[in-house]
Amino acid sequence: MASKQKELYFVFMNFDPEYERLRADRTKRGAYELDVYLSWKHDELLARTLQPGSYNKTLSLVIVDGFAVEITDDQAKLLRSATGVRVVEKNQELA
Repeated sequence: MASKQKELYFVFMNFDPEYERLRADRTKRGAYELDVYLSWKHDELLARTLQPGSYNKTLSLVIVDGFAVEITDDQAKLLRSATGVRVVEKNQELA
């Protein structure tokens, strides 16, 4: 039985030509547009895959198309099968 305890997971997305186009723009405006686009894209994926209020996205990663989110094991399984998702990995803390 999967744990209902929320843990931090990293979610990495498949190739996205819009992400690549925006990332290539090294201006301040380009960086802002990339931040806005990724935040929207990641929020949209979570909203259509998981129940509202059942997760906590902690950050969007700009250097790679990904984000960190606090979710349960069951929710991680749902995200793994979502369109556009490449990898979902639980955070591994080193001692």
